[in-house]
Amino acid sequence: MAAGAGGLLAAAALLVAVTGPRPAPAELTDGNSEHLKREHSLMKPYQGAGSAAMPLWDFQGSTMVTSQYVRLTPDERSREGSIWNRVPCFLKDWELHVHFRIHGAGKKNLHGDGLALWYTQERLVPGPVFGSKDNFHGLAIFLDTYPNDEATERVFPYISAMVNNGSLTYDHSKDGRWTELAGCTADLRNQNHDTFLAIRYSRGRLTVMTDVEDKNEWKNCIDIAGVQLPTGYFFGASAGTGDLSDNHDIISMKLFQLMVEHPLEDETVDWTKIEPSVSLLKSPKDNVDDPTGNFRSGPLTGWKVFLLLLCALLGIIVCAVVGAVVFQKRQERNKRFY
Repeated sequence: MAAGAGGLLAAAALLVAVTGPRPAPAELTDGNSEHLKREHSLMKPYQGAGSAAMPLWDFQGSTMVTSQYVRLTPDERSREGSIWNRVPCFLKDWELHVHFRIHGAGKKNLHGDGLALWYTQERLVPGPVFGSKDNFHGLAIFLDTYPNDEATERVFPYISAMVNNGSLTYDHSKDGRWTELAGCTADLRNQNHDTFLAIRYSRGRLTVMTDVEDKNEWKNCIDIAGVQLPTGYFFGASAGTGDLSDNHDIISMKLFQLMVEHPLEDETVDWTKIEPSVSLLKSPKDNVDDPTGNFRSGPLTGWKVFLLLLCALLGIIVCAVVGAVVFQKRQERNKRFY
């Protein structure tokens, strides 16, 4: 009996030595001290798997909780689902790590629509924006897998950020281009390894990073200063499918409190009354004549950059010609005095 137990232990040790420990997901993006906030985190083992209720989390639509993942939508057409934390978050500085998987049978550009991560005032309100409400209040990070705009120069899947005070509408036909703050391309679909996304909000700076290349390291995606988000909003995730489909799975959502010092004047601010906004950009309320209500004009595409450079070059040429003419006239005037 003892010999048999020893053989089992030896076999187990050999298996660990051969396979090695599974690498852990990347740590916090900047190494600051942190505290995991379990009341805002979704982790395995999920309590209430297979039932219609979970402690601290509510879900709706096509969402299904299994022992291994929370599936927001199956790989079926015209489905939408979401999962939302019940507890409002009153942290001023936080970082959310999301372990997710988007996969399906569809080939290139024959899958959709994507996944959204939310920090908003509203919760559990279904709608057209990846399965959740439009004209929301707060922050949304979109993991868009299908290009609706045929004229787009973006490469999909595409990650983008949007801050809304309730006045903006997400334009699916343009893939949210008019209300996008920033974004990046990320090859995150149908991967055979774990895929992660980190959203950091600290002292008015919004940072989004990805770990989707199986390198166990964070890669920059979005970095925006001047972002104002109130406290007391809710974290959630949603997904939707249309004529095309995918499985959209959440494996975990872990929220960390960041230990960051704030100036003394911040202590007098009622952070629950702050309006979601982004400074250095035009306010949504100023877009009276703009039907899209965009924060700014569309992003600088290649031809716009070319036109700007061409105008600058023409300006330099004109200045050079004018300068040469003026210099020549002065030379002629000076010759008259000799």
